[in-house]
Amino acid sequence: MKFINIPTTLLSLVDASTGGKTGFNFMDYKNEIGLFSMPEKVIICPLFLKTLPKKELISGFAEMLKHALICDENYLNDLMAYDLNNTEHSKITELIAISIKIKQRIIEKDPEEKSIRKALNFGHTIGHAFESYALTNNIELLHGEAVALGIIGELYLSTIIYNFPYKKYKKIVSYIKNTYINIDTRGVESKLYQLMLHDKKNDSDRINFTLLKDIGKFETDNYCNKKQIIEALNQY
Repeated sequence: MKFINIPTTLLSLVDASTGGKTGFNFMDYKNEIGLFSMPEKVIICPLFLKTLPKKELISGFAEMLKHALICDENYLNDLMAYDLNNTEHSKITELIAISIKIKQRIIEKDPEEKSIRKALNFGHTIGHAFESYALTNNIELLHGEAVALGIIGELYLSTIIYNFPYKKYKKIVSYIKNTYINIDTRGVESKLYQLMLHDKKNDSDRINFTLLKDIGKFETDNYCNKKQIIEALNQY
């Protein structure tokens, strides 16, 4: 079916509308069924942002943080300096354009996620587990909020697997915890781990992560063990 995307949320402006990845939740699992199907075009109109509550803006902003973390430290600094209470949208329009270009560059090289596009999954393995957990426990959790939580855990894994600079880790985690909803994982670590085992990015029973050596230096296809993952979940 031919279609045109006209995104109306920040999340869809910078992420979901571009790239042709479609999916829907099934049996309480995140994006369980889907396919790659490119739109005929994507029409970007930032004026829709004026209709959004702050919660929706913050949700979409998490995907922008992800783009910056995998590609551009200067862009990350600009994002963390941006005032999310600012109702003037000219600056965020510039930031949106940068995020879209980052994603487009990656997708043009790897449209069906065989290699480099896996970088866009950073924060999503743990993030999707949080989303699935929220679905089954009547917790209101937007996708971007879950991704922000996922970034914390996957940055921690990056510190123990690749020695991601700890000072940068602490700064980013502090920003996220001050901006986003937090979830207490005590007592549910094993449940979250089981949900991660169901992630479509896995290879057999090995849980697949994109991790960072530094900001802008990612490594795909990292398989972390249960001890490491539980340790990451304890960071919440």
